[in-house]
Amino acid sequence: MGKEFEPLPGSIVFDALKEQPLIILAVNPRINIGVLDGIFAAAKSMNSVVIFELAKSESNLEGGYTGLTPDHFAKNVKEAAKNADYPWYVLHADHLTIQKGTTAEIEDVKKLILSQIEVGYSSFAIDGSFLFNLEGKNELEQLEKNIEVTTQIAHFIKEKMKGKEFGLEVEVGEIGKKDQEGFVFTTVAEAKTFIENLNKNDVYPNYLAIANGSTHGNIYDEKGNPIDQISINIPQTIEIGKAIKPFNVRIAQHGITGTPLDLIEKHFPRGLILKGNVGTHWMNIVWDVLKASDPQLYQKIWNWTIETFKPKNPSMPDHQLFGKNAKYGIKQHFTEIYEISPEITEKIRAKAYDEAIKFLKAFNTRNSVDFIKKAL
Repeated sequence: MGKEFEPLPGSIVFDALKEQPLIILAVNPRINIGVLDGIFAAAKSMNSVVIFELAKSESNLEGGYTGLTPDHFAKNVKEAAKNADYPWYVLHADHLTIQKGTTAEIEDVKKLILSQIEVGYSSFAIDGSFLFNLEGKNELEQLEKNIEVTTQIAHFIKEKMKGKEFGLEVEVGEIGKKDQEGFVFTTVAEAKTFIENLNKNDVYPNYLAIANGSTHGNIYDEKGNPIDQISINIPQTIEIGKAIKPFNVRIAQHGITGTPLDLIEKHFPRGLILKGNVGTHWMNIVWDVLKASDPQLYQKIWNWTIETFKPKNPSMPDHQLFGKNAKYGIKQHFTEIYEISPEITEKIRAKAYDEAIKFLKAFNTRNSVDFIKKAL
């Protein structure tokens, strides 16, 4: 590695670590200020590789709900890598979601991908999980549209990367989806059918995101009280992980915010799950610091969130309304957030550092960089 601080190709990181009993920390930093520096410092102190990512909803050509375009996000991450003097990271496009599979939607995703490639993204997650045919008579019929669209986008990425290595994540099963009986889980047959047919189409993903009982964002009980996430179906996850391992694929675990760290440390199949996404947690850190150190700005974001979303959810308690929707206030208050004082920024950095250390320990990623150095 030189000192250009360009992102590492996701595929090289995957190949270097796929046999190790660890989970690579993948961070969705919806607010960059303080958070990026804290996480880079933690990664450096643990000699760990980290994936930085934002989903299409969080960052698109219009800035998503974070106000960050791919160009802006890539520059911020690269700058933080330079500040930390630490080049061991991947830049990942999370949830390139295609919900309907129309030509217009696919073309929009392709435009976003082109902009991501131009600024150095080195890994991509194609999410066609919504394209599920409930009337299909078997797994292949049910997943046909997802396979078709995922193949099309994967080939497009390969063509536009022009021979450069890149990481690839795909998705089967809609994360957090429920029916009358509770969470809808991805089955082993669905996972195998999906990967087998992508391979037939000359698409070879590194990671598979599955529906295994996790949800994105903060979680609340029926009365609106915040609760831990303990709903991840570990046996089902292990079964799927073992079934897809022969295809050179590992699980990407989404929606880790709120999962107790001791549950991860003791029960997560580290190595079968090789990528662990943590997003909302870092935003919560910023809100906590602002609440204590810049109550005026915090109150402004709180008021905007309640005023905007209360009419749609009149019976939801205010704290739950804020917890679920404050992310939409980031773009609305972008300038004020990114103009907070150096003292407040340092408090965010310190808190992000502490929390990242906890995740890196629970994920068992200490010295993961050594394996990547050998691979390079």
